[in-house]
Amino acid sequence: MTAPSATASATSHLPRTLGDFQGAEPGALVLVMGGIHGNEPAGIAALERVFTVLERERPVFRGRLVGISGNLRALKTKERFLDVDLNRAWMPERMAELDTLEDGRAETREQKEILFLLRELLHDAKQGAFFVDLHTSSADGEPFACIGDTIRNRRFARAFPVPIILGLEEQIDGALLEFLNQHGLVTLGFEGGQHDSEEAIDHHEAAIWRALIGAGCLREKSLPEVARAKALLKESRHNLPHWLGIRYRHAIVAEHGFQMRPGYRNFRPLKSGEVVADDRNGEIAANYRSRILLPLYQGLGDDGFFLALDIHPIWLAVSRWMRRMNLVRFAHWLPGVNKVPGDPNALRVNRKVARWGTVELFHLLGLRKRRIYDQHMIVRRRRFDLEGPDRFEL
Repeated sequence: MTAPSATASATSHLPRTLGDFQGAEPGALVLVMGGIHGNEPAGIAALERVFTVLERERPVFRGRLVGISGNLRALKTKERFLDVDLNRAWMPERMAELDTLEDGRAETREQKEILFLLRELLHDAKQGAFFVDLHTSSADGEPFACIGDTIRNRRFARAFPVPIILGLEEQIDGALLEFLNQHGLVTLGFEGGQHDSEEAIDHHEAAIWRALIGAGCLREKSLPEVARAKALLKESRHNLPHWLGIRYRHAIVAEHGFQMRPGYRNFRPLKSGEVVADDRNGEIAANYRSRILLPLYQGLGDDGFFLALDIHPIWLAVSRWMRRMNLVRFAHWLPGVNKVPGDPNALRVNRKVARWGTVELFHLLGLRKRRIYDQHMIVRRRRFDLEGPDRFEL
């Protein structure tokens, strides 16, 4: 067992493995990463707190918890990244060549080291594996969790009494959560708050305790910290809905001069047509009533903001039933919808023919990953929606 050996203020000496706590009883492997972006050290500090308590109290623990430092080189400089965003580098085509790739970029070295560690840890994971990615944002707002929309992920997310966002990583390419989810891990991203706030560390610590509950490693009454964690996160939610779905991502490029207008925070309600930002082409407005997420107030990044809609719990129940009945096997019968040869998890959709209600129907069936190509789009579902794999191969 390895005790944590660094603090968030001393990131220049962080180890890759922050802590490794093995329970006396068999159970799931829980991997928690902090600092995949170098300007987000709150997760590192939160992991240190949790390992300190576990080492001191030695509670009844099933399974194993491993804390992982993300972008070590960027954490030293407190920059989001040095060469490329490490949380946009996990695309399938890149992963196929990563072992032999030598491009000299800092994040390539980071990625190789992380992948090597993940392979080593997952090799002996016999009772399931969970991965939690801890983040903060440049804007203030309530903490929340985001998951890829699988039934397995939803089940895990119920342990977190915060807003749960469906479809965030489906709007972007190369996220670590998406890569691991596609290889069978149950995954969850947790946004703790503003980068430099003490509250973000508190929220991240609470999220780790809730992850251990959701994975079955601890019981609710194991430690006082577990009860406090639930109360803290429940209070932080205020009156926000428990489930929301991402419907729009405003992608940006540096040369367009994107600027958020001041005063926006996570979950602020927007009116249709409300102007939220500007770039060289003029005003940028929300095109429907929604809630704003992750408005960009920092120098780096290619996500200007996201728009989310509330989800009524009844639709989650309907979706769960539709997936258990495997109704997706009939989706290609719909007008304008065809199978994609060689890809059993994808469908090709003619946007001129399949226009009304198709996005909502595809979401219910688990087809959330959308990519638009002129007059058609490709929608995909995940490989491990209801059940996980027998073994993990990264």
